[in-house]
Amino acid sequence: MVVVVTVRAGIVPSKMLIPLAFLASGGSLLTLTASPVNIVASQAAASAGGREFGYFEFALVGIPLVALTIVIVLLAGDRLLPVRTTEAMAMPDPVSHARTLQENYHVDIVPKDLFTASGGVAEVLIAPRSSLIGRKVAPGMTTSREDLVILGVRRGEEQSSVVRGAEGESHAMELQAGDAVLVQGPWDALRRYVASPDVIAVADPQSFQRAVPLSLGARRTLVVFAGMVLLLATGAVPTAVATMLAAGALLAMRVVKIPDVYRSVPWSIIILVGGMVPLSTAFVDTGAATIVSDIMLSFLGTASPHLALLALCLLSMALGQFMSNLATVLVMIPIATAVALSTGTNPEPFMMGLAICGAASFLTPVATAGNLIVMRAGGYRFGDYWRLGLPLMAAYLLVAVLYVPLIWPF
Repeated sequence: MVVVVTVRAGIVPSKMLIPLAFLASGGSLLTLTASPVNIVASQAAASAGGREFGYFEFALVGIPLVALTIVIVLLAGDRLLPVRTTEAMAMPDPVSHARTLQENYHVDIVPKDLFTASGGVAEVLIAPRSSLIGRKVAPGMTTSREDLVILGVRRGEEQSSVVRGAEGESHAMELQAGDAVLVQGPWDALRRYVASPDVIAVADPQSFQRAVPLSLGARRTLVVFAGMVLLLATGAVPTAVATMLAAGALLAMRVVKIPDVYRSVPWSIIILVGGMVPLSTAFVDTGAATIVSDIMLSFLGTASPHLALLALCLLSMALGQFMSNLATVLVMIPIATAVALSTGTNPEPFMMGLAICGAASFLTPVATAGNLIVMRAGGYRFGDYWRLGLPLMAAYLLVAVLYVPLIWPF
């Protein structure tokens, strides 16, 4: 949605997608189920002798952090965000493309009617050795397989007889390799047609379908999305169940197809996050967490829990730039628990601080799944994140060390 809005507004998507990822991280601190990190931190607080956090208790820090993030993005985002050119900038505009086709083929149709929710048009070239070579076509005829209406044909730079002549009559034309043909019909039929080896698509019709407001299935998608949000907000079912139910509903309604679903899954992100979780288990089982805790307390002592919280937050933020936030928190929880027990303090501020610092992974694209997802769409480089991420991390650190103990005393 952000890419579509930015392209239509003439804004570079790279100015918007990093803020989108960062605000998503801040928004994950609004409710208990907004992030797996929150659930893990809540359970760890109870296991360490404290209590579990309430469902909306995270909003006590989440709302100030989201507000701070918005203010920093508005004040400094334009100067700190890069300008990158990506494939997203080439996203087609159906109305502009329709006008071009109308001028080139002299189609007597209103441009906005060429691309609708139910169907559109596709411009194709006759491929070499195509079975269509030698076939005579005229305006109003339909294709043999997909039953698409032929609107126009062009031969090289010459406008074809599919354009009506001076007297308004239509003329047939024998197709040759390299001829351009304009066809109209339902989106599914257009996709099947351009996939044929007989033709070469000038532009993928699916890209235009995505740019059509409220295209086929959009209303059903909005209803399913609203239902998923309701399930997540009420906590009626676990997050994974709610999202899988939504995906299953879209498949059952035939809004999306199974091959499209598999292509949209970010497998690299799943492998990255899944591969980091065992590291946390090894960190605990090998006793490394206890060793790190003892070393930390030997330098800091037990007199100042604020100083211990600051050290834990800094270490968590450092690890979080190269590990998933969930894996980072899983690694840090045993250390935070050992520190809380050694200092005889309430574990709740430590666990809440870890949850905040786990969300403050802003310096690298691999720090969170959100950062990685927007990298390709925004055309970002590895070093594009830290400029805006550094002031945000400073704000998150101040909230974790100074504000959190006011709400959850040591």
